[in-house]
Amino acid sequence: MHKRWRLLVMATTANVYEMITNRIIAELEKGIVPWKRPWTGVRSGAYNRITKKPYSIINQILLKYSGEYATFKQLSELGGHIKKGEKSEIIVFWKIYQKEETNEETGEKEVRKIPVLKYYNVFHISQVEGVEPLEVPFKEVEPIEEADKIITMYVNREHLDFKELPSNKATYNPSNDRVVVPMKEQYKNINEYYSTTFHELAHSTGYKSRLNRFETNEIVSFGSPTYSREELCAELSSAFMMNMLGIETPQTFKNSTAYIQGWLKALKNNNKFVVSASSKAEKAVNYILGK
Repeated sequence: MHKRWRLLVMATTANVYEMITNRIIAELEKGIVPWKRPWTGVRSGAYNRITKKPYSIINQILLKYSGEYATFKQLSELGGHIKKGEKSEIIVFWKIYQKEETNEETGEKEVRKIPVLKYYNVFHISQVEGVEPLEVPFKEVEPIEEADKIITMYVNREHLDFKELPSNKATYNPSNDRVVVPMKEQYKNINEYYSTTFHELAHSTGYKSRLNRFETNEIVSFGSPTYSREELCAELSSAFMMNMLGIETPQTFKNSTAYIQGWLKALKNNNKFVVSASSKAEKAVNYILGK
């Protein structure tokens, strides 16, 4: 490439980073932007087969297994029957009873609420015959080839432990250099999968054998200034990648801005931290791209 053209391309790329950073700051200055988790959840822990709702924390502790539970009646109505020798477990709940009483001092009628601890017997789906476990309701999606190519090249080049799993979390763990993201099928919009994945991959560039942004390879305190700055870097990296690939959408950009805004609160809402994180994000993006 001719030197003049190479300088022009470098300047243009630098302007893109600056442009996106300025766009984000402009959005931040407009006020509060609501962040939305871009993927749909998967059922985790113990939950009721009929309502699909998870049990309370105390019941999660009481129950032996994760997954589907139901009462004998609920399972019978589904056409199932309990396997021979299987024993039920219990879930507890508070039922509020109202009792009308007369106040001895005023003579007025008062209603007193009395909480009573009750319980149900339930069975796990593994104890039942005639009822199949629920399938995870994921739909097929069309991947974005160019974005997948970048992810695959980076993961293979860096020998990164990258897993796409049915999950309610997207994480990078520096202690074992592992990225876990929810499956593509969990996202309402496939572009949001790449926004999330680029965020976690950007975190991985801070590993000691790469850009070495972490003081240690242990996870720093959640909400600390160091943690907050790293989150800004990762989300800006994601926004840069989405824009460069031409797969940014109004929702991915809005969500990135909202995410950044959330972490700025830990840094006293000072937009200068966005500018500071932008330079680190540029290095992270270039590392992912192998530049």
